[in-house]
Amino acid sequence: MPDEVSRRQFAKLAGLSAAGMASPASSVEAKPAAAPRDSGGFPQNFVWGTATSSYQVEGAVNEDGRGASIWDKFVRIPGKIEDGTTGDHANEHYHRYKEDIALVRELGCKAYRFSVAWPRVFPDGDGKPNPKGLDFYNRLVDELLKNGIEPWLTLYHWDLPQSLQDRFGGWRSTETCKIFGDYAAYVAEHLTDRVKNVFTLNESGRFVYFGYGIGIDAPGLTLPQAEVNQIRHNSALAHGLAVQALRAHGRRGTRVGPAENIDACIPAIDTPENVRAAEIALRELNAGYLNVIMTGRYTDAFLKYAGADAPKYTEADLKIISSPVDFVGLNIYSPQHYIVASDQGAGFMPLPIPKSFPHMNSDWLRVGPETIYWVPKLAAKIWKTNAIYISENGASGDDQVTQDGKIYDTDRIMYLRNYLAQLQRATTEGVPVRGYFLWSLMDNFEWVYGLNKRFGLYHVNFDTQVRTPKLSASFYRNVIAKNAAGA
Repeated sequence: MPDEVSRRQFAKLAGLSAAGMASPASSVEAKPAAAPRDSGGFPQNFVWGTATSSYQVEGAVNEDGRGASIWDKFVRIPGKIEDGTTGDHANEHYHRYKEDIALVRELGCKAYRFSVAWPRVFPDGDGKPNPKGLDFYNRLVDELLKNGIEPWLTLYHWDLPQSLQDRFGGWRSTETCKIFGDYAAYVAEHLTDRVKNVFTLNESGRFVYFGYGIGIDAPGLTLPQAEVNQIRHNSALAHGLAVQALRAHGRRGTRVGPAENIDACIPAIDTPENVRAAEIALRELNAGYLNVIMTGRYTDAFLKYAGADAPKYTEADLKIISSPVDFVGLNIYSPQHYIVASDQGAGFMPLPIPKSFPHMNSDWLRVGPETIYWVPKLAAKIWKTNAIYISENGASGDDQVTQDGKIYDTDRIMYLRNYLAQLQRATTEGVPVRGYFLWSLMDNFEWVYGLNKRFGLYHVNFDTQVRTPKLSASFYRNVIAKNAAGA
């Protein structure tokens, strides 16, 4: 995938730019109460964590009864992966999970976000479960708890069983949604005695459009916009069915919510009219997934803009989709849109991003620390949630190994220091961000980039599987210890 195709800028690519939308009704103010905090730092009991996903780290794709996923097939299409690598081995986390959990403990993290590989538990997506697959996650959860680390589980991080793609067209069919609900119920029955927090689907905005719209991700399809919108609706339906399954089959106290790469809108200048315009933009540019989940309806502006390409749905669908959640997970990396007020159309205008805008070693990863301040603040107001988690945030870096064998990733430290300072600014003002999961624990298989882009706090030599802490690991450990960004 070329860098100029942003990993996060799905809304514009999906044809959902709202520059011409009708102006929606104004929202109601929501001022969440601030949580108790340590002096000068983050709130007390703030959840500090890190994250990985199954296909990106586990490897062992043909072991212990695991079925094939759409990514196992996709990575073998010539030219799809930048460096020609696959996730067949990745970090060998399937065999090295105890070593990797020790790395989480060394950071001082009290939480670890991981995903369950659906085809490891159900090789065909449905039918007979694979006990060896479930046993791996039982061992993983037990090891986390043994080390004083709270497991945060993601049900779906893109590794759809290939069988469901072959039989039903994957997320093109509501059959896949129903089967996902059954899978969620099975995971709930077997793991929520120890896992209390569950994310449903990770980044619908990415896997739907990049996988089914422009063919950059698995399964590599290029479908018409109407089908893409329908698939996005199906993903929201799958989320709702999973929430209902977790309520019905999970242990008492199980908490659940989405984890979405929200289309980030920020006021270009902090004036009341621009802030209001950014609020409208944030709602409308996320109308196809997060807003319908949180409100139970598609906005009039979204439906008008989509026109004949709007998804087909029933009131029963909307009721399922809007099943109440306990928290909202936001994956926040870069600003997608700087917004100013406009007297045209929807009342806002996205500004062009200059080519000179600073970025990390991935062109899409623009450095805009204020993003992690404004987006949770506006999201809490729009959707009246009192629990937001930053389910992903992090940066790729140059990560050169020096002659002394160390990685002095001051570029990543710069990024994290500035973003965390803005996040602390938000929590100080009472924005209900309850935790932060840094992406990623260690370098891993970074999807279409293969092994070329490194996001980890720990450097991984993929030939030897040796993990080496980068300087940023020490930085993050210090932040956690102080519970403060000024570290």
